[in-house]
Amino acid sequence: MIRISTIFIAICMVLVAASLGFVLYSVAGISGSESAIVALTALTFLILYNAVSMRLRDRSDVGNQIADLSRGTADLARQVAEFGRRLAAVEGRVTSANSTSADRTQALAGEINELGGLVRQLAASVAHHEDMLAAAPVAHAAPPPRDDLLPQAAPAPADAAAPPEPAPAPVAATPRSQSQLLGAIKNAIDENRLDIYLQPMVTLPQRKVRYYEAVTRLRDEGDQILAADDFISVAEAGGLIGRIDNLVMVRCVQVLRRLMVRSKDVGVFCNVSAATLASPATFTQCLDFLEANRALAPSLVLEFKQATFRHLGPVESENLAALAQRGYRFSIDHVTDLRLEPRELADRGVRFIKVPAALLLDPTQIATTDIHPSDLSDLLGRYGIDLIAERIEGERSVVDLLDYDVRLGQGFLFAPPRPLRPEGASATAEPSQTKPQELNGAGNPAPVSGPAAPRATGNAALARRAIGPN
Repeated sequence: MIRISTIFIAICMVLVAASLGFVLYSVAGISGSESAIVALTALTFLILYNAVSMRLRDRSDVGNQIADLSRGTADLARQVAEFGRRLAAVEGRVTSANSTSADRTQALAGEINELGGLVRQLAASVAHHEDMLAAAPVAHAAPPPRDDLLPQAAPAPADAAAPPEPAPAPVAATPRSQSQLLGAIKNAIDENRLDIYLQPMVTLPQRKVRYYEAVTRLRDEGDQILAADDFISVAEAGGLIGRIDNLVMVRCVQVLRRLMVRSKDVGVFCNVSAATLASPATFTQCLDFLEANRALAPSLVLEFKQATFRHLGPVESENLAALAQRGYRFSIDHVTDLRLEPRELADRGVRFIKVPAALLLDPTQIATTDIHPSDLSDLLGRYGIDLIAERIEGERSVVDLLDYDVRLGQGFLFAPPRPLRPEGASATAEPSQTKPQELNGAGNPAPVSGPAAPRATGNAALARRAIGPN
């Protein structure tokens, strides 16, 4: 539609041209035709001027509109790019989430398959034992027809009783006075007859070796093995436990360095006595050594008894804090009850608690503790503490512990403590063992007979250079 302003301008131009022609006709005396021509010429010039001015004004308006449109297009392009970037980020997160879910699903499927294999092996073992029990009555049913041989079998128990006569010989050699035992311990320390045995701790149910516990043995002048329970109390009373702990720490660091050459995912538990923690002189010497080997702190776990943590004095607490400050983690063993304070233990640097399997599975513990044993692993896990079930000796215990969500186990079922090779530390096989057992793929003794038992796998195979045969 024609705008009103345009109509008004056109009327004004006609009036101006007509006025100009009228003025020329009436004032200048020009004829009517000439005045009309002049008026038409003036109107034509006015129309041309108006058209040109409107064209220029429209061009500038169009330029401004084009500039505004270009700016709007640029803003729109930026917004589209931002939306594209956000969409790409969302797609990346969705893709990573899908891949993570797939990996978790595959890992879970692998664990389920391994658990299924263990269940099948357990079923085969149970079936084998049932066959043996079924065959046992048949074997015992044969002797009754031979009643005439029973009188001849009577001397056999007398002869069989004869071997126990020499059996007391080693027992007779071991009893000695406290002073003699203290002298034997001192001589063993002076002559470097302190041996380190390693017992693995495995993950459940995979049975992959994750840690080793260093077990101390002493040999007297006759190469008789003295277990820790036989000499620890005497050594503490005689003031020799500090020297033993210092030597054990040195051996543990040596073993750990050798193990970490092949695998970083391995650790060693080193037992420390309460007397060493309370003795300023002994603890200072141990602390200097641990400070020099601070790089191994994440893999060297210092183990104390439960009674030690329950009777900490100011000196012991300060010494524990000094060790925790240097990055060392602690473990608690010799647990006699499940009355634990996870928050307090975690604040002191405890990251592992070793509980006997029999204590965890004991129904009477439910009435003496504030938490059900099956929930203990989750409770400790919330404070960064791992529960280790020790002294596991049967497959049935493993199945029950899996229901308790126990992820680490230790015991003779997996492997007994085994001595180091001589080049790592002076160690010999126990005299009671007449021949070395063959090692399986995990570095554990292979079973001689019976149904196939699940083997431990993992880091134990990497430790063959550090652990010798039994």
